[in-house]
Amino acid sequence: MNRDRARTPPWPVVGVILLALLLGSIVVAVTIGPAELSIDEVWGSIAAHLGAGQSPLTPLRDGIVWELRLPRILTAAAVGAGLALAGGVMQAVTRNQLADPYLLGLSSGASLGAVCVLLLGIAVLLPVAAFAGALLALLATLALAGSLGPITPTRTVLSGVAVSALAGAITSFVIFWTVTGDSYREILSWLLGSLSGARWPAVAITAVALVVVGIPLALAGRVLDAFAFGDTTAASLGIPVQGSRWALLAASAVLTGAMVSVSGSIGFVGLVVPHAVRLLAGPAHRVLLPLSALVGAILLVWADTAARTLFDPRELPVGIVTALVGAPVFALLLARRRSEA
Repeated sequence: MNRDRARTPPWPVVGVILLALLLGSIVVAVTIGPAELSIDEVWGSIAAHLGAGQSPLTPLRDGIVWELRLPRILTAAAVGAGLALAGGVMQAVTRNQLADPYLLGLSSGASLGAVCVLLLGIAVLLPVAAFAGALLALLATLALAGSLGPITPTRTVLSGVAVSALAGAITSFVIFWTVTGDSYREILSWLLGSLSGARWPAVAITAVALVVVGIPLALAGRVLDAFAFGDTTAASLGIPVQGSRWALLAASAVLTGAMVSVSGSIGFVGLVVPHAVRLLAGPAHRVLLPLSALVGAILLVWADTAARTLFDPRELPVGIVTALVGAPVFALLLARRRSEA
């Protein structure tokens, strides 16, 4: 037992290291792009906008840092953290290792709302419409699950699949019937996941969602650990099973809706990251959730950096990059689990 304890990594130290890696990744990512910048210049620009001295950059280069790259990279970090956190919670609540933040039809509902406002020419309302679409999809999923009998994780998952298929079909029909010329490009970019339009309002939306919803979810480790042993065990520990389950699912849906509203549909982050962290940190959610949030943030910062720079001047939707990376990584994780079984 003492040997096991000696081998257990000091997770607070690991968390501090990951946080340092995240901050370093953000700063380095800001320097990468067609307009080359140094780390000193980036720090100088940030310090100037925070009221500490003058920016060492020309107005144009300072705008590249403060108005374009920094808000986009901060949004990527927040979205990655939120999706990874929501994925870890949903996998625990539904006891389904294939669960991800889009399990309950949230992505398809958000996509439908976003496509509608884009086609109406009121893109300024895109975050609101996407968020509303995600929440309506959640309500539809829960209503369908309730109409089938007592709401259980299995019924909820199946209902989410049905709602997702319906919303996806409606979205495809609307695009087919109304899109003309090149107007499909903006829609396609959003459906595949893109942070190209992220500015400071997007940072505010995602940051508020992480603070108000994400932090309480990350602190729900004790409840989620109890769910891992089944509803009966959780109830014997004094946990209100039904109330806690739906509160956690609703909070995950709200968090996902906020992230999707500014980024579009970015897959695999919420699915792969909790699995990868679980292999290293074990199943204890008080450790798993905070570390997953940090790893998800780092992953999406670099995925988005690759998406905007690898094929410059053309830019890939970041959802393509996460899928290209996430699919083989997930296959490797499944193979490793099978070999250990």
